[in-house]
Amino acid sequence: MTTEEAGARGPQADVRAVFGGVVADERMTEDPQDLEEYRRDRSFGRGVGASLALFPTNKEELQAVVRQANECRVPLVPVSSGPPHFHGGSRPAYGGVVVDFRRMNRILKVNATERYVMVEPGVTYGELIPELRRHGLRLDAPLLPRASKSVVASRLEREPVVIPKYQYDYSDPLMTVEVVYGDGTEFRTGSASGPGPLEKLTADKVNPWGPGAIDYLRFLTGAQGTMGLVTWAVTKAEIAPSLQELHFITGRDIALLTTVMNRLLLRRVADECLALNNVGLAARLADDWPADFEGLRDALPEWTVMVVLAGYKRHPEERLAIQKRYLFEICRELGVSPVTSLPGAEGREQAVLAMLSEPYYREPHFKLGPRGSCRDIMYLSPASKVAELVGIMERLRDTHHYPRENVGAYIQPCVQGRGYHSEFDIYCDEANAAEMSMVRDLFFEASDALMAGGAFFSRPYGPWSQMVYGCYGDGVAALRKLKGIFDPNNILNPGKLCF
Repeated sequence: MTTEEAGARGPQADVRAVFGGVVADERMTEDPQDLEEYRRDRSFGRGVGASLALFPTNKEELQAVVRQANECRVPLVPVSSGPPHFHGGSRPAYGGVVVDFRRMNRILKVNATERYVMVEPGVTYGELIPELRRHGLRLDAPLLPRASKSVVASRLEREPVVIPKYQYDYSDPLMTVEVVYGDGTEFRTGSASGPGPLEKLTADKVNPWGPGAIDYLRFLTGAQGTMGLVTWAVTKAEIAPSLQELHFITGRDIALLTTVMNRLLLRRVADECLALNNVGLAARLADDWPADFEGLRDALPEWTVMVVLAGYKRHPEERLAIQKRYLFEICRELGVSPVTSLPGAEGREQAVLAMLSEPYYREPHFKLGPRGSCRDIMYLSPASKVAELVGIMERLRDTHHYPRENVGAYIQPCVQGRGYHSEFDIYCDEANAAEMSMVRDLFFEASDALMAGGAFFSRPYGPWSQMVYGCYGDGVAALRKLKGIFDPNNILNPGKLCF
């Protein structure tokens, strides 16, 4: 069955009646204003409106929804984060029903000794980060996630985290999950797989590999909800530092600054370690729009690397002194100078520390503040390719005559520096048709050029899926065979990836 057929079959005209026996009436909505939230998205991916949204509260209810959807061939689109949405992964491509997990929002377990937390998919960064702080823990989280962002969705989508020294592969810090596959079957990955009921398992559920020789977790990460619906996940937490010291390294040469970050990570010196251009840093720090944003943007250096040194419970001052010695030694060898005051924005150092550890609560979102909307380009590359690919993006930005002050950039080392996440935020005004045409041309030409230059689009949202899978016939065949096993009727988020 094709994705078009999956969206067309079934009693779409009376879809509420299809699920009336499995979800209480007060936990479903057909209100057009409510459904518009799921259609609205700041991306160039295609999408249509859903006909219904369901709000399950437990695994059993979710299984009943999946089985009913199979019987009637109704597409299900999982959503667990609040707006705004930027990438199109949770926007229905062929209509159907949204499964909104925001009422499955329990923090099931916090284990400070083993340093992990178990949460349902509706738990957000705005809820979990303050709760972990009460236990003396912190999350290795993405940079300034919005407060309404689902922790589980973020982990499944392999969003980069700001402390790369703790990350051992790209799915880390996600550990184990419970999933309902597309045929309604329940499954648990890794050391949570059993045997026996979950509450009877004696081992902590922190080993992500298995069961057996197959790594089932990999079927779910980066899959945009096409392989299964996760009902809970275990993710790592870390001990909160008792002492921190923030350093800034600035410059114009991103190749040199990448080398600095690599050397620091090689010696395990830094906790948080990342780079932002002046536009991206100003957007994240601005208190108001446009005055504060524009003032910061114009005053900040072209690139700023942020490095946090930290001490913990045991001998924090001694640890910090050793790390600082390594930091200055590495920087001296490379001809750069770390400082503790943010050049161009002196006095905002505490705001930067908060930016590295807190969710973003303010409105509008920092990607919407500069121009009202935003289009993102993001990819992975080796360290040796970072500067070259940034150069490609900057040249195309200038070729298309798009103002450099409207393009933010963020460089994040991943997996202890073995790879780098690069992200460009193209701020734009959706009410300006000429500007959006320029942004669209820049977005597609830059995506093609970056991929040709060695960028790896590991999260192929929307139009990137054709770029990634169009020349990958053998891989597509294998993925579709797996999809046929775990979701035989293609009801889970059809139209995404190569499905």
